[in-house]
Amino acid sequence: MVAAQPAPAQDTTLTVFAAASMRNALDDFNAQFTKATGIKVTASYAATSALAKQLESGAPADVFISADLKWMDYAIDKKLVKPDTRVNLLGNELVLIAAKDSKLDKVAIGKGFDIAKLAGDGRIAVADVKAVPAGRYAKAALTSLGVFDKAEPKLAQAENVRAALAYVSRGETPVGIVYATDAKADPGVKVVGVFPEDSHPPVTYPVAATPNARTEAAKYLQMLRTPAARTTFEKYGFSFLIKPTT
Repeated sequence: MVAAQPAPAQDTTLTVFAAASMRNALDDFNAQFTKATGIKVTASYAATSALAKQLESGAPADVFISADLKWMDYAIDKKLVKPDTRVNLLGNELVLIAAKDSKLDKVAIGKGFDIAKLAGDGRIAVADVKAVPAGRYAKAALTSLGVFDKAEPKLAQAENVRAALAYVSRGETPVGIVYATDAKADPGVKVVGVFPEDSHPPVTYPVAATPNARTEAAKYLQMLRTPAARTTFEKYGFSFLIKPTT
């Protein structure tokens, strides 16, 4: 029975829309999924906001992985995903980064910390604070710490969190705000501070299948919840928010 399954799967390719911050970890997971099932996966990475709008415009996808709850709620409201397939799968941390060779070291992030002064004559790399989850978390954190108004004129807003990461890695900005997993994925940067958990909404990655998803998407979602998936995502710095299923 098992031997007969891969035959139809070889002609199947699942399309996954996923937040840019997931690229390294999800590429790894997708390779494991294909090896185990014979089902190919094409992943499209971008800002969650952009992916949600693409879905709304009719772009075909089988699975949507958001970097925050709000855009998944939006997708559900617009009937772009199936609510009964939704799982809040992963968590992450929000961190302050500098270039690897920066003189900046440990920064205590708390009420009133002067991020504008840290940037000096340079700017602060963030994802778009109005739409992109990483940017919205950053704005929430800076606002709750009472420093957003001072920092706002210095923000260099990027289209997604990986673009913000690149600004710092290339030395275009002295500091940036990204996820811990992004910092771990780029040897050109270092973490100089971690934003307090209570300074922003929990960084949460929900996943769901789309209404027209191929039947194989169910297998993909199932494998995302396994102990093997947990091991993969934790290796890249994500936290696993659910109890793994076998």
